[in-house]
Amino acid sequence: GLTKAIGLSNFNRRQVDDVLSIATVKPAVLQPYLAQNELIAHRAYGLVFTGYSPLGSPDRSWRKPEDPVVLEEPAILEMSKKYVRSEAQILLRWQVQRKVVTIPKSVTPARILQNLHVFDICLTEEEMQQIGALNNWRYIIPLKTINGKSVPRDAEH
Repeated sequence: GLTKAIGLSNFNRRQVDDVLSIATVKPAVLQPYLAQNELIAHRAYGLVFTGYSPLGSPDRSWRKPEDPVVLEEPAILEMSKKYVRSEAQILLRWQVQRKVVTIPKSVTPARILQNLHVFDICLTEEEMQQIGALNNWRYIIPLKTINGKSVPRDAEH
């Protein structure tokens, strides 16, 4: 066929298993939604993980005023002071340290350069877990129709 590479986005473990069971071209990249700690820790698929919107997209147009902003989380602010780094650098370091390819969006040359300075610090295991536990930033449960009924698309679907 014509397909040379496949990337998956927002797939859970069950969905990845389904794709792998029928794909003639194995997916190379998975872009999980939110932290997906268990999926990323599993790594048995041999996929590269890419973090979409690693800073939480605080400027997204559909953001509601009550939505949490990960850059303002107390734990992130505390680590920022401890390591003398920006909140963005702490979040980028968290992703890099858990071996997730991280592509932050920026148009400001100073911020682009700042985003590269995350390799000379190392978060503790406790700090890694603290950030991973913030997995409630925003969540949408898409619906799927099964037997004429709308059900949440989750690990079972």
